[in-house]
Amino acid sequence: MTMTLLNRKTALGVGAAALGFAVAPLQAAEAESCETVRFAEVGWTDITATTALTTEVLEALGYETRIDTVSVPIAYSGMKNDDFDVFLGNWMPSMASISDPYVEDGSVDRLGANLEGAKYTLAVPQYVHDAGVTSVTDLAEHAEKFDSNIHGIEAGNDGNQLIQGMIDDDAYGLGDWSLVDSSEAGMLAELSARTPDETWMVFLGWEPHPMNTNYDMAYLSGADDYFGPNLGGATVYTNTRGGFVEECSNVGALLENLSFTLTMENQLMGEIMDEGEDPRDAARAYLQANPAVLETWLEGVTTRDGEPGLPAVKDALDIES
Repeated sequence: MTMTLLNRKTALGVGAAALGFAVAPLQAAEAESCETVRFAEVGWTDITATTALTTEVLEALGYETRIDTVSVPIAYSGMKNDDFDVFLGNWMPSMASISDPYVEDGSVDRLGANLEGAKYTLAVPQYVHDAGVTSVTDLAEHAEKFDSNIHGIEAGNDGNQLIQGMIDDDAYGLGDWSLVDSSEAGMLAELSARTPDETWMVFLGWEPHPMNTNYDMAYLSGADDYFGPNLGGATVYTNTRGGFVEECSNVGALLENLSFTLTMENQLMGEIMDEGEDPRDAARAYLQANPAVLETWLEGVTTRDGEPGLPAVKDALDIES
């Protein structure tokens, strides 16, 4: 009978022990597929920032990374089809209709929350709010001033779907309104063009985002049935393709440890959007200036080749211990 590889290893171990040699226990290594960690990134500056932070740490640990910018639906179908490993932007509950089917069938795993206290709902410039439009229920009576348009971001994202749902349901008298698909940058460019002469506009707003400090704006109440309570109060989760954490347990440990803050993301997003910083440069500078976050993120995490993770990352990022 042919001896298997495992039997040969066992036999060699027993033989070595019989000869008085110490035999070190075999250490389980991550799969070859873990060497490159593939991120889906959807063109939102908050997710650009958190993805940049995470890839800086992973590369300092000896991994390679790849980032592809895709739409939200493609991010999820890509994780299901093994095209992507990680997505850091699962905004809940607004993204439930897109993400939940994948989580429920096991093709995507929802890990822990990486950001608490976010918000996501319709907003207007402050001058519109001051004129009496404080709720989504006020929009219809001012349809002419808004050109019956609600400005969203890229086609297919969850926020646009929620807006379209409001229109399709004729909620709040918005049945004859239109959704304007654009992009984060395109929507904000439109807002910038309208604010000098106080032209009215209703748009998809969220925090964290520099729009909250760059524009005098206000969130509209009343859309709880679509965006959720507390002005679309949101929690952002880390998602992976199904089974990734078990397959790549060291990367998984880092992903499970990741936690961001509104202050952190607002700072990075401002540097990327307003100052034109490259996302990776901004992320590296943030980690160099705030190394304490690494202690939490790297708890129980090693380098790709099994060495302690924290000192290796500090060394790679030129952070003094």
